[in-house]
Amino acid sequence: MLALVLRRIARPQLATRLPAVSRWYSPGQTKFSTDGERAIYEKLTERFKPSELHVEDVSGGCGTFYQIIIASDQFKGLPLVKQQRLVNETLKQEIQGIHGLQVRS
Repeated sequence: MLALVLRRIARPQLATRLPAVSRWYSPGQTKFSTDGERAIYEKLTERFKPSELHVEDVSGGCGTFYQIIIASDQFKGLPLVKQQRLVNETLKQEIQGIHGLQVRS
């Protein structure tokens, strides 16, 4: 079953809430642990042009559970459910093969 979590995180608190081992990717980042991370990152970057984006395969590299943290001007003023729907629509193909997805915007 696809577990979806969407929570609003205030930008100043974002860095303090993530584990120290988290990997942050800038728009020019080319190193990813898995091809799934790269595919998700590229689709979200193309669609939302985020100011912050973090994509991590937290399933140990097998590609069944991803953590996504995204901040985009396109989310301003939208309810959390609408933000979740936009991300889900963008990742429609990828979600079919994922058992869990945690999205924070």
